[in-house]
Amino acid sequence: MRRKFDEWLTAAYQQEASDVHLTIGKAPIFRVNGNLMEQEKAKLKPSDTEKIVKEIIPDELSQQLAERRELDFSYGIDGVSRFRINTFYQRGQLSLAIRIVPTSIPSIEALYLPQIAKEIIRKPQGLVLVTGPTGSGKSTTLASMIDYMNQTMKKHIITLEDPIEYMHTHNQSVIDQREIGFDTNSFVNGLRASLRQDPDVILVGEMRDLETISTAITAAETGHLVLGTLHTTDAVSTIERIIDVFPAEQQTQIRIQLSTILEAVISQRLLITKDNRERRVATEVLINTPAVKNLIRNEKLHQVQNVLQTSKYQGMHTLEMDLKRLLQEDQIAYETAAPFMKEGSF
Repeated sequence: MRRKFDEWLTAAYQQEASDVHLTIGKAPIFRVNGNLMEQEKAKLKPSDTEKIVKEIIPDELSQQLAERRELDFSYGIDGVSRFRINTFYQRGQLSLAIRIVPTSIPSIEALYLPQIAKEIIRKPQGLVLVTGPTGSGKSTTLASMIDYMNQTMKKHIITLEDPIEYMHTHNQSVIDQREIGFDTNSFVNGLRASLRQDPDVILVGEMRDLETISTAITAAETGHLVLGTLHTTDAVSTIERIIDVFPAEQQTQIRIQLSTILEAVISQRLLITKDNRERRVATEVLINTPAVKNLIRNEKLHQVQNVLQTSKYQGMHTLEMDLKRLLQEDQIAYETAAPFMKEGSF
């Protein structure tokens, strides 16, 4: 089955799929440009996925899968690509969700990210957040920003990832990549240890809980540039999520800290282009200017949207503004943008 598995992943890579799904009762499914496409006629049986997992899972992780009933790990095919695999039980049987990770790291320009991203990544310290739903390209955006730093700056960069996706090579910078479950036990443990490893930049693959968020804030306060992701939909909800994760009695203090250390929030979506051949990123960018700092401190987050709409000259914009730009450039269709825009915005 491993040979067949490699053939499916190779075919998915060649078709420029972003994900592969292997589940009982269905043929392999590729996600291409956001759409699910079933491949062969033959449906997978429980023994098929069991054999695949048994043959590809690292020996040291078998017990973890048995205990946790789900597991993340990375996988590679020489000459093809790397893959991020999540295997899990559903209805007592094993399924796999596989993310295809390109071997080369796309540039900021290749991803059509706003050029302000280059200025944001040059900040000497603080907290930079890239947010959006699953599958919106957060990891790729961060990889491109790290790669830009690697090409232009002399920094010691430590990444904490679950699992490692893009493989960085040392260039101008020194990059140490640590995988959760292999190189460190958890994000918070790795983050705490990184403070003793002389980093300039720390990437936290996912800020999942209070302890990780709290430690990331401390790292940003102590002179490091901290990059992280959250599964939030826009800049305002990102700030609210960070504040709300803390107990009520700590929220005033966290609001003050966040107003000081936050540098920027980039929220993003991936949308199919008008010709259905690829996807474009639509972003919302918040820069923590003195006006924004004041709104965070004084619990006036509802006014942040007004700042985003009126501060284009500072590199800021709302998601709706960026969608209108993509529409004007004829890159996406109206029906693609409509679910993310207010009624009557067209």
